[in-house]
Amino acid sequence: LLDSPGDVGLFCSMAIDLNDKVHISYWDLTNKNLRYINNTEGPWVLAVVDSVGDVGAYCSIATDPGGAAHISYYDSTNYDLKYANNTGGSWSSTTVNSGGTVGIDTAIAVDGDGHVHISYYDADADDLRYATDSSGSWHWSIVDGEGNVGMRSSITTGPDGTVHVGYYDWTNA
Repeated sequence: LLDSPGDVGLFCSMAIDLNDKVHISYWDLTNKNLRYINNTEGPWVLAVVDSVGDVGAYCSIATDPGGAAHISYYDSTNYDLKYANNTGGSWSSTTVNSGGTVGIDTAIAVDGDGHVHISYYDADADDLRYATDSSGSWHWSIVDGEGNVGMRSSITTGPDGTVHVGYYDWTNA
């Protein structure tokens, strides 16, 4: 048991860094916040990443080549896609996409250069969206807008930096 009491552990996502250390993000339903736990220094250490509003659902975690954690997640209070990282030693978070109900079913990947890639569902438009900070600031685009697509996405990057996204097509199910 890594965390208790309360209703914790929803939308659990796990990553293992290059040093075989475990990083886990999850939503604490009881307190409506995003939590993170890791064993990078030996014993498990818990942190509250974001607690402003109802945040943390649909979270996904990845680590970069330096071992820092990157988390994409949904802000249920504002219906936004959010992103947090601990690259500077402490957690910082930002809104990546807002306007409508965006950021559900997030998936995150970090490429070999440390650039972040996020796939997610736009529930208002029923579209698959993609966001990246590879240019130095956040940019997002619609990847597929044909029908009701984009739920339950998964994302990864290849050795050459190519981004690959898998997702559910509700229209053609």
